Amino acid sequence: MARPEVLDRIKQAEREADEIVEEAEADRDERISEARDRADEIREQARAEADEMETERLAEARAQIEEERETILERGRAEREELENRASSREEEVVEEVLDRFTEAVHAQT
Repeated sequence: MARPEVLDRIKQAEREADEIVEEAEADRDERISEARDRADEIREQARAEADEMETERLAEARAQIEEERETILERGRAEREELENRASSREEEVVEEVLDRFTEAVHAQT
């Protein structure tokens, strides 16, 4: 093989090598870009799922608090009713006691 042919083949091989390197770099850049895009998608999905979980947990906590609140209020209503019943049952007794004391006070003055 003559020198000019060898030189041409070397130059051709170098051009092919350069093209291969350029394609590899372009492929690398594209893959990196795709990986970054995918990472952004994953982060956004994770953020959305976390927001959804937060909303659900808040709703559950609010429901539980409301349930406990109603239980406490119901207990308070029952206690109030019991106190009212006890007071009501003693009302006649108290009125009688006040009238007796009043009568005694009036008789003591006369």
